[in-house]
Amino acid sequence: MARTTQATPGATRPAGFPIVGIGASAGGLAAFEQFFAGMPALEVDVSFVLVQHLAPDHHSLLTDLVRRYTPLEVFEVVDGMKVAPRCVYIIPPNRDLALLDGTLRLLEHTAPRGQRYPIDHFFRSLANDLRELAICIVLSGTGSDGALGVRAIKGMGGMAMAQRPSTTEFDGMPQSALATGLVDFELPPAELAPQLLAYVARAHRRSTATATAVRATEAQTLRKVLVVLRDHTTHDFSQYKPSTIRRRIERRMAVHQLDNLADYLTHLQRSPTEVSALFSDLLIGVTSFFRDSGAFRTLEELVLPTLFARDPTQGIRVWCAACSTGEEAYSLAILLQERVEASTRRPRIQVFATDIDERAIAVARAGVYPATIAADVSPERLARYFTLEPDGLSYRVQKSVRDLLVFSEQDLNKDPPFSRLDLVSCRNLLIYLGADLQQRLLALFHYALHPGGTLFLGTSETVGASTELFEPLQATARLYRRKPDLPGALGPTLSGTRSGNLGRLGANKVPDARLAEPPRPSLRELTEHAILHHVAPAAALVNADGDILYLHGRTGAYLELPPGEMRPSNVLTLARGGLGPQLATALPQAVALHGPVRCPRLHLAGSQASVELSIHPVTRAASAREPALFLVVFRTSESGDEPGPPDAGSPDPRIDTLEQELQAKEVFLQVANTRMQATVEELRSSNEELQSVNEELQSTNEELETGKEELQSVNEEMVTVNTELQAKVNDLSRVNNDMNNLLAGTGIGTLFLDHSLQIVRFTPATTQIVHLIPGDVGRPLAHVASNLLGYDGLVADAREVLDSLVSVEREVQTRAGTWYTLRIRPYRTLENRIEGVSITFVDVTETVRTRQALEEANDRARLSVVVRDARDAITVQDPQGRTLAWNPAATRVYGWTEAEALALDVRDRIPVELREEEAARALRILQGDVVAPYPSRRRTRDGAALPMIVTATALVADDGRAYAISTMEHETSDDPVAAEVDHGKKTPRRTRSAS
Repeated sequence: MARTTQATPGATRPAGFPIVGIGASAGGLAAFEQFFAGMPALEVDVSFVLVQHLAPDHHSLLTDLVRRYTPLEVFEVVDGMKVAPRCVYIIPPNRDLALLDGTLRLLEHTAPRGQRYPIDHFFRSLANDLRELAICIVLSGTGSDGALGVRAIKGMGGMAMAQRPSTTEFDGMPQSALATGLVDFELPPAELAPQLLAYVARAHRRSTATATAVRATEAQTLRKVLVVLRDHTTHDFSQYKPSTIRRRIERRMAVHQLDNLADYLTHLQRSPTEVSALFSDLLIGVTSFFRDSGAFRTLEELVLPTLFARDPTQGIRVWCAACSTGEEAYSLAILLQERVEASTRRPRIQVFATDIDERAIAVARAGVYPATIAADVSPERLARYFTLEPDGLSYRVQKSVRDLLVFSEQDLNKDPPFSRLDLVSCRNLLIYLGADLQQRLLALFHYALHPGGTLFLGTSETVGASTELFEPLQATARLYRRKPDLPGALGPTLSGTRSGNLGRLGANKVPDARLAEPPRPSLRELTEHAILHHVAPAAALVNADGDILYLHGRTGAYLELPPGEMRPSNVLTLARGGLGPQLATALPQAVALHGPVRCPRLHLAGSQASVELSIHPVTRAASAREPALFLVVFRTSESGDEPGPPDAGSPDPRIDTLEQELQAKEVFLQVANTRMQATVEELRSSNEELQSVNEELQSTNEELETGKEELQSVNEEMVTVNTELQAKVNDLSRVNNDMNNLLAGTGIGTLFLDHSLQIVRFTPATTQIVHLIPGDVGRPLAHVASNLLGYDGLVADAREVLDSLVSVEREVQTRAGTWYTLRIRPYRTLENRIEGVSITFVDVTETVRTRQALEEANDRARLSVVVRDARDAITVQDPQGRTLAWNPAATRVYGWTEAEALALDVRDRIPVELREEEAARALRILQGDVVAPYPSRRRTRDGAALPMIVTATALVADDGRAYAISTMEHETSDDPVAAEVDHGKKTPRRTRSAS
């Protein structure tokens, strides 16, 4: 469908200004009024979007009401409406609202009624569209809608506000927002608007006016801010992207209304609370359950089957790095649990979830999330893996999923990683880090994974230049496969971890065949391979001792295997005659200088060829596990002439060769002597260490003896604990007796049923409603008769509750006339297992009678309103003719006030000639006759006789006796009585003015 755009009046430019999303539910109208009433005159460009929980089937008057409180232009949103500055936009009923490229979009609801969270929906889109320009305010309302939206906006660098709960009519939504710990301001509605505009004035002005030169001068101060942050939190943010750090600091400066970074540094040094606030702002994670559902679906279909196809004894290990508040970690655990339930294999599953923020880890460990997660989790998964809390505002992750996870605090920049992993998930963290730290973390993940393991990144992240470590498994879903190490190659250096350099990575397990399948070589790889094969010289990769790690090309002309038992290959022992002495001299020189060494014009024994030997350093020594590497290169050039006998007057070249070999032997012996001395020192040190170990073993033996004594003490304590437990058993028995007496004494009928709807237990009060005797325990409920009037669905309702786990409440009446509230609930154990239903009967007879009396009073009140507001004169008279009631219209028609009329006899208002007829008619009405409306006349206070149409009705008491007559007298312009008289006299009837 083509995108359509409808411009708002006054909209002349796209939304490059802050937009404030305001969410409210019950009690929100009063909060809106106070908010806009307390707003000063706007001096900055800002717009407001109001998202209220509205009835889907009723027209909303909110737009008209808000117009009364603000001089700003107010619009009800139409799909495609462009947001203009200094305007207010209001969501229409029965729609979801989203912001895309500064344009408001209306969407059909996808969730059933009762599970819709329009505030979270809009806040999320606001965060994605405006990032740091997004602002949200949560006002009065029930439930938790808005809490996840607050997290999304803060994650993008925006600002969040909430109404102070003590000023709300319903504090559920503000409390849920405050529980996230991310709200910047908590104020009454009237104070929110001034604080909001002050923030916008500073934050927006700074973000648009901060020049590059100014930022350059602040670079030193910014580094000092990071130093203060590191000193207080022990975490180093210097390798995060500067733009991210600067935006978060500028937002904190706007919160405190500080324009100068130096002033903020001073405030930071003086306020540990602000250090914690800045730390929290830098760590805000944008996360949700199954975020980017397509990527999770690909992970489920492509990666998990290979993990479960392996030997189940291998187990499955997953690491969710930077897990924030745990939603992503639980999502992975749910996928694994689903696979376990659908498979016959039962591998041991471990999911390690880590984050730098201890508060986020605490939330993740609790496993309790707002009810608004229903927007991200399917109803099937919600019912299977979550439990709704008693308050109805949150869900708790079930124990079966929770047991798969281990949460811990971890700084990826310095703490050691996990190892032997099958899957590493690190989503939406790398985008905030500098390039060096990104590469270091990717090397860390490479080390942590099994060969062929999977790396799961966020939708905006890639492995970048680390293509030697990972290859794409599914690029769209950002799934990457760990590449195996090249033979003899060293793994990446992870100097940032506490464990130091992690060293060379070995493949201790054979990866899955599908994951280990080598990719097809590219044309570039084929070309490079051919060049290396045909052009590159023969070479050997060795360490500082000459141990050969890798051979390239044909090295047989230069190296020769010795006879006898095969030992580890060393280039010095394998070198052919003529190369050994020079190689023994050149290699130590290359090691000492860590630079290239060349030995030209060497002669192989028994060959006329000239050999050039060169040694080049490849890597430096990083640790004992990562030694320095050197490449020994051999090049041969054929000589054109045969060597002749030496001239008599020239030196013999054989003597030169012998001298060179002798000099090389001396250097070799000197190097060997140095190494021997170093070895002696190492042996001496090892001997001292062995002595130290021996002392430690003796100390350990002493500790074991001490431990034996401690175990004996523990055994004694266990005996004491056993005695205490026996006392607890006795206490529990007493408590059980107390509970039985309590249930019997409350007067509330309670009936417990098992899964088969058989009676387990009941209280004495239940016998007044259901015919039960002690012998009925164990009988089906359907076999027992009840004393309820007009209600025979007790068994059906109990079975429905057991099937749906949804409570049922009814109002029932016994044959004796007593009213009860019948509640049927699932019976849950402490382990959250359903073991039947509980049925309670609460006596509400007085409540029902009060409600009925209230309804009758309301009926009378409505009737009195009708009488009061009627345009016709309505009066009530008793059988003796006294006036009992007189409405305002009667005063207007006749002129007597109510007080005067109540002292007036009804005959005083009837003309003399009609009194006898009216008295007879009143008698008939009191006797029960129904009299149709009839024409008559009534006198006014000034003596005039007005023509009337009179409707008279008898008022009957409960015993059937008529105690009064109610009349409604409608004034008419014609005089029917006079007309009848005149017709009889053959004279024209008089007009009202004549009478």
